Amino acid sequence: MKKLLSICIFILLAGSTHAANLFPEARYQEAWCNKMGGVMEYRLDDGTRVDCMAGDYAVEVDFAPKFYEAIGQSLFYALKTGKQAGILIILENGTDGRYMDRLYWVTKAERIRVWTITPAELQ
Repeated sequence: MKKLLSICIFILLAGSTHAANLFPEARYQEAWCNKMGGVMEYRLDDGTRVDCMAGDYAVEVDFAPKFYEAIGQSLFYALKTGKQAGILIILENGTDGRYMDRLYWVTKAERIRVWTITPAELQ
């Protein structure tokens, strides 16, 4: 019982440290999508939603540590909409840059456009 309690506490603490972002994803999404003249939360026929339809791009917005998920979602949205795949990566701290090399390696091969946004751009 004590071991189970320790595991539960560890999982809760691990989850709470990951969720400590400066701003919610939606705030970055709104600021960038409005700047680009896009449509937020564009609903697809299967019920999924593109974070921002901006010009020729179906854009997924995500925090840097979730870049793997962003790649898959952007490709799916591009296929469903006939638009080009795009990703807006949120860079909130100095260590987020470590994800960019891996992201660019894949996005270059798959022709996915990448933009970045930082908390300073919300000011």
